[in-house]
Amino acid sequence: MAEERRGSWFGFGFCGFGQAPGSGRGRQVLSPEPLQTPGSGADVRRVSASWSYTALVTRGGQVRLSGAAGGAAGGCRDAWASEALLVVLRAGPGRGAGPELQAWAPASAMRGEPLWARALGPEAEAEGAARGEPPAGAARGEPPAGAPPLLPLLPGARAYVSPRPPFCRALAPELRARRLELGAEHALLLDEAGQVFSWGQGRHGQLGHGSLEAEPEPRLLEALQGLPVAEVAAGGWHSVCVSETGDIYIWGWNESGQLALPSRSLAEDTKTIPREASGLNEDGSEVRRTARGEDGAPAPFIAIQPFPALLDLPLGADAVKASCGSRHTAVVTGTGELYTWGWGKYGQLGHKDTTSLDRPCRVEYFVDKQLQVRAVSCGPWNTYVYAVEKEGS
Repeated sequence: MAEERRGSWFGFGFCGFGQAPGSGRGRQVLSPEPLQTPGSGADVRRVSASWSYTALVTRGGQVRLSGAAGGAAGGCRDAWASEALLVVLRAGPGRGAGPELQAWAPASAMRGEPLWARALGPEAEAEGAARGEPPAGAARGEPPAGAPPLLPLLPGARAYVSPRPPFCRALAPELRARRLELGAEHALLLDEAGQVFSWGQGRHGQLGHGSLEAEPEPRLLEALQGLPVAEVAAGGWHSVCVSETGDIYIWGWNESGQLALPSRSLAEDTKTIPREASGLNEDGSEVRRTARGEDGAPAPFIAIQPFPALLDLPLGADAVKASCGSRHTAVVTGTGELYTWGWGKYGQLGHKDTTSLDRPCRVEYFVDKQLQVRAVSCGPWNTYVYAVEKEGS
């Protein structure tokens, strides 16, 4: 098997608290910049970003914080950042002990005692190894940079971490979770069979069940039943999944064009919108229509899409990975290109400006630099990308 080419992490978007991405000059980075870390961007294996700070997990098992929260700690397998909690998966305290889950106040710099800690037991280590994860804190044999994170799903896939009490929540064993993503008010779960479940608040259509009702427990997304899904991503109030064949399905709130559907707020940025009328499409999506369009007919704007909608990338490109910010979306293609769209006020789309877009647009920086994108991880208002040099470049 060919050795994984060493690459680097890049960042762009909001950095008003001095967090990575990039040099941290000013409040925003409009185009991708290599991460400025105590080591190097090549030393970073995973990135988890909250609004005011960023957690970087290195190849040597160290977690480093930048931004409104600082500090570092060793012996770590994974970290998950939120404004309320920094959750770290660390090696157990003794030989033969299983990993320990720790939750810290972000401002603590991981000094003193965590807010709470939970020993997961040796069986969790074994189950994690069966899922392709190394022992906590291992410096060798680690998954490549940009590999899917463990957290907020716990080893063994029987529980997950929440930023709100109860902080550790059990999952029904029959769900057999493979991946779990948390939005601002909802959760997405991908099971081992490639089926998608969602639960939480649904007032922006982010659950994908065709209504705006909340779901207290995981509910199968029937619109995608029978379609094997490879990736899921949860934005603030929207959701994305990528099928095993590279198709993108997207649903939820479209206020800033994050669904790549016509957005009223984006149209208002360029011209005056006449008085509108509201209605529903046949598929249940909420439509706001202006009094006239270019051809004199009403022009539709999609405010909420409560069912999964198929999205085509330019040139028929196939997707392999996806990530969502608060109101923006990023997708990596099979050929290593990055497409972004949605809210762009802080440069989080990477197009050298602060324009918001309601259509997928390729980030030309990586094309110009002869780089292939392998992974993307969005913070609420910023974006992190792992890329390697193209073969022969």
